[in-house]
Amino acid sequence: MAPLRILISNDDGIFADGIKALALAAAARGHQVAVVCPDKERSATGHGLTLQQPIRAERADQLFGHGITAWACSGTPADCVKLAICELLETPPDLVLSGINHGPNLGTDVFCSGTVAAAMEGTLECRPAMAVSSACFKWREFEGAAVIAMDTAESALRQGWPDNLLLNLNLPPCKPEAMGAMRWTRLSVRRYREQFSPRTDPQGRSYYWLAGKVVEDLESGGDGPRDWPTDVAQIGTNSPSLTPIQPELFWRGSLSGLPQVELDGQRVR
Repeated sequence: MAPLRILISNDDGIFADGIKALALAAAARGHQVAVVCPDKERSATGHGLTLQQPIRAERADQLFGHGITAWACSGTPADCVKLAICELLETPPDLVLSGINHGPNLGTDVFCSGTVAAAMEGTLECRPAMAVSSACFKWREFEGAAVIAMDTAESALRQGWPDNLLLNLNLPPCKPEAMGAMRWTRLSVRRYREQFSPRTDPQGRSYYWLAGKVVEDLESGGDGPRDWPTDVAQIGTNSPSLTPIQPELFWRGSLSGLPQVELDGQRVR
């Protein structure tokens, strides 16, 4: 396909192996690549924006080479994409990619994911956008995942990328030849137990460390075709999961399912 202007970000930071693999894979196909990402890890920051202090961005081209322009930004992942599109880039990108994240972004965890938030900022700016994650914190072979990510994004662009569509791609921790077939998936609902680990500092004061272990992954409440597997179930088969997400969070259940709210004797309708 014709060369694209691609903006790449992440939440693992400018030194992460995943973002370097994705940027190099995009550049190897002749695309014009710009990287704008946090100057350090900012995982699980969700869609937070920096409002009470300045945002700084320093050039970091030397970390990538091969004609890739790069900035290390002091802000959140969402800050990075917003700043890139509004200020740093001379021309808006044709595609926004976020990742490759060092760990999964599955189910309702997407609400706190900085990786997904960076891609969502691209969607909100009316750019085709995709979040890419390796579904294991210990897996560090990102080259194969980068090839699959680029193939997926280029194919979606050729077929016509709908407005307000964010693609959330999760890849199993193995080489591409060991993976099953990619499928469209629904978001699962992830619930945790033992979310906080209470501890005591040397001065005897209590503090808490957010930890949490997944206790169950539930079927979503009806969103998406029922013959689609959940993203968690798909990764469980050692196969890539591709989930369509949109910014619209409006209630999709029946109107009769809403609570009957009354204020001053009048029903809200």
